[in-house]
Amino acid sequence: MDDSFPAICFLLVLVLDPFGNIPLVAALLRAVPADRRRRVVLRECLIAYGVLLAFLLFGGYLMGFLGLSQTSLGIAGGVLLLLIALRMIFPAPGGLLGDDLQGEPMVFPLAIPAIAGPSAMAVVMLLASREPARLWEWSAALTLAMAVSTTTLLAGARLAELAGERGRRAMERLTGLLLSILAVEMLLRGIEDFVRTLTPV
Repeated sequence: MDDSFPAICFLLVLVLDPFGNIPLVAALLRAVPADRRRRVVLRECLIAYGVLLAFLLFGGYLMGFLGLSQTSLGIAGGVLLLLIALRMIFPAPGGLLGDDLQGEPMVFPLAIPAIAGPSAMAVVMLLASREPARLWEWSAALTLAMAVSTTTLLAGARLAELAGERGRRAMERLTGLLLSILAVEMLLRGIEDFVRTLTPV
């Protein structure tokens, strides 16, 4: 996995999956008054950003407290990414998170786990644990990726109308395909690190 700033920004945008979340946002905000929808989306994106930033800055301490290794985090993150990618490529009838919920969303299920899902948490924790010296760079990448995701979700209704149902599905499946390739790369790197721990020095 390329660890350059543009590559990490691209990875984080893929993990946040703004295009895949457009139909979920539209469904969850169907009963919300039109003049409140923009504020609800902004609020949920800010909550998701705060959660991911906390995992980025303090995830390493959590890993140390729980006795987790970078290798296990890499393998777990790869598995989660692959599962999310497969659900994007082969969507279930109820969608990524199951049947729609009633009422205005608050934290769940839009902020967590739709935007700040387990795969996104695993990715930011992995970045922080692998190269803690670049923490501010990863923070900037997360901020930029979240800005792209928020802008996309705010324009979601218009984008969905322009793309149509087929266009939205095609975009979501293409994103899932790219995400699955990145997931396999994370898995292979994690397995490689694990094999090295078994090899006598």
